[in-house]
Amino acid sequence: MEYVYAALLLHSAGKDVNEDGIKKVVEASGVAADEVRIKALVAALDGVDIATVLSQAAAVPVAAAAAAPAAAAPAAKGAAKEEETEEDKEAAEESGVEGLGALFG
Repeated sequence: MEYVYAALLLHSAGKDVNEDGIKKVVEASGVAADEVRIKALVAALDGVDIATVLSQAAAVPVAAAAAAPAAAAPAAKGAAKEEETEEDKEAAEESGVEGLGALFG
């Protein structure tokens, strides 16, 4: 995960996302850099426009969140409104956090 963060940090700073840059960022954070993982990440990012990927990734959750209430409205029309329990609220928060993990997994 720290390697992806390092690549995003380099991209955000306008620097080249390369092995040396990622290694420096990871080591500056106090983590021992794994050369194999760094090479794999750089190879995976070869030819990828990070700005485009980030803009598309940011748009997907918004579109999904907008579609969910529209799909749920017909089903909820005839049902009585129930109060959410504390467990339901916690489950909803946890599922949102898990969705963020999918972006980097």
